Amino acid sequence: MTQAAATPRHLYLDEPRPGNLTIAYAPDAEAPLENPPRFSWLPALDDAAHYVLQVSSSDAFLPETTKTFADIGWNFFTPDETFEPGHYHWRYAIWDSANNTAVSDWSKLRGFEIVGDLPQTSLPRSAARFAAADMRHPRLWLNPDEITAFRGALQTDPDHCSWQAFMTESVQPWTTHAIIAEPKPYPDNVRVAQLWRQMYIDCQEVIYAIRHLSVAGVILDDAEMIEKGRNWLLSVSGWDPKGPTSRAYNDEAAFRVISALAWGYDWLYHHLDETERNLVRDRLLQRTREVADHVMARARIHVFPYDSHAVRSLSAALTAACIALAGEDDDVDRWLDYTVEFLFTLYSPWGSADGGWAEGPHYWMTGMAYLIDAANLIKKFFKIDLYQRPFFQKTGDFPLYTKAPGTRRACFGDDSTLGDLPSLKVGYNVRQFAGVTGNPYYQWYFEALKADAAGTSHEFYNYGWWDLNFDDLIYFHDFPKIEPKEPVDLPQLKWFKDVGWVAIQKYMDDPDRHIQFLFKSSAFGSLSHSHGDHNAFLLHAFGEDLAIQSGYYVAFNSSMHREWRRQTVSKNAILIGGIGEYAGTDKAIAKKASGRIIAAREAADHHFISGDATAAYQAATPDVLRVERDIYFSHHDFIVVVDRVECAQPKTLQWLYHTVSPMEVGSNTFRFTGEKAGLYGQFVFSAAGAPSLAMIEGFPGIDAEDVAGLKTQYHLRAEFPAAKKHTIVTLMVPYALKDPRRIFHFIDDQGFSADLYFTDVDDNKLRIVVPKSF
Repeated sequence: MTQAAATPRHLYLDEPRPGNLTIAYAPDAEAPLENPPRFSWLPALDDAAHYVLQVSSSDAFLPETTKTFADIGWNFFTPDETFEPGHYHWRYAIWDSANNTAVSDWSKLRGFEIVGDLPQTSLPRSAARFAAADMRHPRLWLNPDEITAFRGALQTDPDHCSWQAFMTESVQPWTTHAIIAEPKPYPDNVRVAQLWRQMYIDCQEVIYAIRHLSVAGVILDDAEMIEKGRNWLLSVSGWDPKGPTSRAYNDEAAFRVISALAWGYDWLYHHLDETERNLVRDRLLQRTREVADHVMARARIHVFPYDSHAVRSLSAALTAACIALAGEDDDVDRWLDYTVEFLFTLYSPWGSADGGWAEGPHYWMTGMAYLIDAANLIKKFFKIDLYQRPFFQKTGDFPLYTKAPGTRRACFGDDSTLGDLPSLKVGYNVRQFAGVTGNPYYQWYFEALKADAAGTSHEFYNYGWWDLNFDDLIYFHDFPKIEPKEPVDLPQLKWFKDVGWVAIQKYMDDPDRHIQFLFKSSAFGSLSHSHGDHNAFLLHAFGEDLAIQSGYYVAFNSSMHREWRRQTVSKNAILIGGIGEYAGTDKAIAKKASGRIIAAREAADHHFISGDATAAYQAATPDVLRVERDIYFSHHDFIVVVDRVECAQPKTLQWLYHTVSPMEVGSNTFRFTGEKAGLYGQFVFSAAGAPSLAMIEGFPGIDAEDVAGLKTQYHLRAEFPAAKKHTIVTLMVPYALKDPRRIFHFIDDQGFSADLYFTDVDDNKLRIVVPKSF
C-alpha cells in the first residue's frame, strides 16, 4: 500500500536584497539579450529547495496567458521554449515536488520585454536532455558509431584529422614513459609556488598519458596500447583522493586527475573487468563529489558567481566526469544538470553580450579553453549547442582587440605569459569561435598567433595546461575549415561595454605599422584577477610595447603580485597623495572600487575615450571627489591625455608611465627609445603648477627573491604640487625609429587646441598652444 505524501506546510518566501558579489534578480526591466530570457533570483534559506516559475503577459497571471515551469532545482533557470515579442511579468515560489504544488507565497512581480529577432537559445529540461543522450561508452567526444567511422577514414587517409601529428607527438611518447608516481605533499604542507606548478604539470601529463593512449588504442583497436592506457589508469586510481591531489590541497591538480580518470573510465570501460571498473568509478566519484560539494555547497556559485576557480571547475572537471558517470548515480546526474544549466543561464559572470572578460585575455584564455572542452562534450552527448548564446558568438572579439599579434606587455590583468608573445592557446580558442561563427578574422588571428608562437608548445603555460594536437584532432573532426581574412576593414575602436574596456587597433595586419591602445575603467573593480588599473592605458606601436603593464606574474599572491602587479603603482595611471586605487583582499570593497567608461566614440579626426575612476580611488582615499581621464587619440597617431582630479583637501598627484628600458627625462618631458619605436611625452599644462620628474628603476619594496634573474624595468613618476583640483594635459607621440618626421593638427571638443610640429627625433622641436580659457 502506497503511503500518501504529507500535507505540505506553507513556507515564507524571503527575497533578500542582492549584494555587489551576488547574482541579481533577472530579468528585471532590462531588455533580455536572448530568447528565452535567463531567470535568476536569490535562493531560499534551504539550498535544497525547488521552485516554480510563472511567466505571463498579464499581471493577473490568467491561465490562458501564463506559462508555468515547475520543479526547478535551483535559483536559476532557462526555459525550454521561446516567447513571442511583447511585455511579460514573472514570479516564482517554492515548490513541493512530492505534492506538485507551490508551498510559499509568490514573489513580487518583475517584468521584461521581448523585442526584435533575439537569438533563440532555449534549453531542454533535464528529462528531455537525458532521453536524447547516447548512453553507450565512449561518450566523451566520439560514440561507438563515430569510432568505427573514424577507424574506416584512417584506412583511406592515414592523416585524417591530423592523426599523424597526434600519434607521433601526443601518443607515442607515453607508450615508453614510466608511469608518474603520486605527487608528494609540500614540505610541512606549506604551499611552494614552484612545487605547486610542478604538481599540476605532473597531473597534466597524467591526462596526456591516459586520455591519448585510451583514445588512440580504442580507435586503432590496438590491444597493446589499450593495455598501457589501462595500466596508467589503474595506477592513478590508486592515488589518495584526500591527499596532495585533492581539491582541498591543490585544485589545479585535482581537476586534472578527475579529467584523466573520466577519459580513461569512459574510453576503456569495455576493457576493464568489473573489479577494475568499480575501483576507477569509486575513485572518480569520490573526487568528483569533493569538487561538486565545494562548488554547490561551499562556494555556492549560484549565489556568489565571482569565484574564478569554482566556476572553471564546472568545465575543467565536472562536465567530463559527470558525462562519463551519467546514469550510474543520482548525485552525478544532478551535478551534471547543475553544470549544464549554470553554463546556459548564469555563465559568464565575467562578461556579457559584447564578449568581454573582466579578468583580462589571459584568464579568458584559461576559462574559454575549458569551456570549449565542456561545450563540445555537452554538444556531442546531449545534442544541445551552448555556442549559440550571444556571449559565445562575440567573445572572439575580446582577444582580437585586446591581445593582438606582436604584443607582449600591452594588456591588463594577471598573465603568466607577460613578456612573451600571445600564447598559442589564445589562438586555438579563437579558431574554435571561427569554426562556430564562420568569422574569417578569427581564423586570421589564429594563424597569425600560431606563426608568431611557433616552438612554444612546451612552455609551462602551454604544456602544463593543454595538448594542441588533441585540440586539432577534435576541431578537424567536428568543425569546418574557415578561410582567413586580414582585419583591414574592422572598426578601429571597440568598446566592450560589459567589462569597461576600450581598444583601438590600427593596421593589425602590418607589424611595422600596427598600433594597439587599451584603456580600462571597469565595474568589476579589482576583483579576482583584475587589478587597480581603472583609467589606466597601455600602448603598443610600430613593433614595440611603449607603455607597458609593469612587473612579472611570478605567482598568485606573491610579493610581486600583491604589492606591485595588482597595485596602481605598476600602471600607466595616477596616484593621489601617493596612494592608488583599492586593490586589496576584501572582495566586497574590491568590487566597489570600480570605474566606468563615460564615452567611447570616433570623431572626424580622432578617437575619444573618457573614464571615471572616482570610486576606485575613493575606496582607498575617501576624500577623493573626482577622478576622470580623457583620451584623444588622433588619427595621425598622437595621443593627448587629460586628467581631472578633485579632492576635499589639497593633495599631490603622481603621473606614472612604465617602460622595459631606461628613458630620457627632462624638466617636463620624457622619451623612451626602444629597438623599433619610441615615445615622446610632454606635460603641456597643469593647473596646479609644473611637475617634478624622476625615473625609478626596479621594483621598490618587492621581495628580492621574486625578481631574482628577471630583467628590471623603469618607471616615470611625475609629481605635481598639492592642490584641491588638478587638470593635467599630457601629450604622447609614438613614432617608428625609421620614420621620425611627423606633422599633426588636433582640436578637441572641449576647447583645447594643439598645433604640433615634431621635426626630428633628436632636437625635440615641438610647438603646442594651450588657450588660457582651458
